[in-house]
Amino acid sequence: MSVGNQEDPGVNPTDRMPPISDADMTTEQRQAVAGYAATRNTSVFEGPFVPLLRSPELLDRVQRVGEYLRYRNALPRRLSEMAILIAARHWSQQFEWNVHTADATTAGLADLIITAISEGRRPSPLEEDEAAVYDFCLELLHNKSVSDATYGRALALAGDQGVIDLVGLLGYYSLLAMVMNTARTPIRDDMTPTLERFPV
Repeated sequence: MSVGNQEDPGVNPTDRMPPISDADMTTEQRQAVAGYAATRNTSVFEGPFVPLLRSPELLDRVQRVGEYLRYRNALPRRLSEMAILIAARHWSQQFEWNVHTADATTAGLADLIITAISEGRRPSPLEEDEAAVYDFCLELLHNKSVSDATYGRALALAGDQGVIDLVGLLGYYSLLAMVMNTARTPIRDDMTPTLERFPV
């Protein structure tokens, strides 16, 4: 179902929620930025966290969840990054896709899999664990539920914690994608808008 005007969220040049200058930040916003820097051990503050700063308590809580899901969840990094790319592709989120394409490659996800996901088609061939994650993600995002067979394969692969962490990855990166699509967060100058918007 299509509602209202359809735009490509990844390439629209109008940034609705640009960076807030230090001089214009509230005390709560400064604390949220400092908490982010301490948790992530970085001074780089970009992407979804720029618009999220409008709600500093939400930013603080979200980034703590994200630190676990991105770096310490129960799945192998290759499979985590695959799930993140599937979420980014689902939402046609250019910034998220660019960041995690590089991370997925570093984690050992094959280029042919990344290309297939970007084109919205099932990769082939897939390792057994990759197929389990791919099918789980696609079913949950598109069908809003997961079949018994697909759930059973994911459970055999990753156990209860791994299944919940996989759901968490999809939810967290869907949240970030929706934030950036709403804010029209631009990609960095060193990024290329490689995703085409899916037909609605």
